[in-house]
Amino acid sequence: MAADAVRALFVCEGNRHRSPTAEKLYSATPEIAARSAGLSSLARVELTEELLAWADVVFVMEARLEKLIRRRFAHVLGEKKLVCLKIPDDYQFMQSELIAVLTDRLAPHLGEPK
Repeated sequence: MAADAVRALFVCEGNRHRSPTAEKLYSATPEIAARSAGLSSLARVELTEELLAWADVVFVMEARLEKLIRRRFAHVLGEKKLVCLKIPDDYQFMQSELIAVLTDRLAPHLGEPK
């Protein structure tokens, strides 16, 4: 990871399909440090204050999850940028349609994945 890399955190509900796909998609991009988490207590990697503090920008898959993050972690967020991608939980991990939607919605913020 480059010292000046943007630290991007991708958040969905269970950290099983959408956010891990986004993390994998950008993990080879040198100017991006990518991690993912989920809001559910059953998530593969559960969202923590430490992860939020680490991130420069947080990408949330759904508006309802954004509201939960803002409510639960307001004391950590401060002025941190949260971006809602509006991607429903209709996809599987690394599904080609999910990759296309993620690339389209993330490119304006992070550029094209490598």
